[in-house]
Amino acid sequence: MSIVPSLLAINQKFVEEKRYKDFLTDKFPDKKLAILTCMDTRLSELLPKALGLKNGDAKFIKNAGAILTQPFGSAMRSILVAVYALNAHEVIVIGHHGCGMTEIDPVQMVDKFVARGIDPLAIKTLEDSGIRMDKFLKGFQRPEEGVMHSVRMIRRHPLFPKEVPVHGFVMDPETGAVEVIVEDYREE
Repeated sequence: MSIVPSLLAINQKFVEEKRYKDFLTDKFPDKKLAILTCMDTRLSELLPKALGLKNGDAKFIKNAGAILTQPFGSAMRSILVAVYALNAHEVIVIGHHGCGMTEIDPVQMVDKFVARGIDPLAIKTLEDSGIRMDKFLKGFQRPEEGVMHSVRMIRRHPLFPKEVPVHGFVMDPETGAVEVIVEDYREE
């Protein structure tokens, strides 16, 4: 059975009781910050609270491992939009210890695709057109490695402004403690 009906019932009550009023803000981040972070469920509430951020303070861009897999993908596009259209003045990439991307094996992932009914010919067609599964599905050994990969890709992006600082953090998903991997304050 789908969870959708229960979500819709909760939503209806939320709107009727006007509980949304506590979250009213506009589309511009109050702290002029864009954060690329992992989609890990442990970070959903912990990360903003551990950094003292409230609704409206930052633009959050989430994906698996906080990893930019390609310079012209949707996560990088979101970062560029946050900077150019929504007035974010700094970017922080936040990975975390115990990330599932440290356990990703591209070969096993492809096997799971096939086991769930994806035609192996579709995977071969993608590979033949230049989408290498070993690269597309690649994880990392340590979260610091993944954070620095994304920081470097943002900094080196041909459309990213050089004066915007890009920082890298790693968070403990149990305590919320943050370790600074790179703090990048550039002259404006």
